[in-house]
Amino acid sequence: MSLPKDLRYSEEHEWVKEEGERVRIGITDFAQAELGDIVFVELPEIGDELEADEPFGSVESVKTVSELYAPVSGKVVEVNEDLEDSPEFVNESPYDKAWMVVVEPSNSSELEELMTPEQYEEMIDED
Repeated sequence: MSLPKDLRYSEEHEWVKEEGERVRIGITDFAQAELGDIVFVELPEIGDELEADEPFGSVESVKTVSELYAPVSGKVVEVNEDLEDSPEFVNESPYDKAWMVVVEPSNSSELEELMTPEQYEEMIDED
């Protein structure tokens, strides 16, 4: 399982990459492996406001449909349109090709509440 050290992680298995005033969000390698083959991704629109710990979209696999939960609050400024036509990117490249949204956080302290790679690894090892 891949777990980049430069990211932060949520209990709902989203990753967050800080990029200056913005953050890029996707789901972890662990999450995509648990879900199986992803066949559809539903994402918010540019301009939508996300609320931390609230659903902002979903991923559908051959097994199930799972909600995506916002790790931070803020405004969506970019959406990965490639996932509409190529949802398999989530399985193939969860940290590169399959980022989901870029958000301008409205509360930067929420970033500090996210887990380090070590904390995330501990959490999934306990499951």
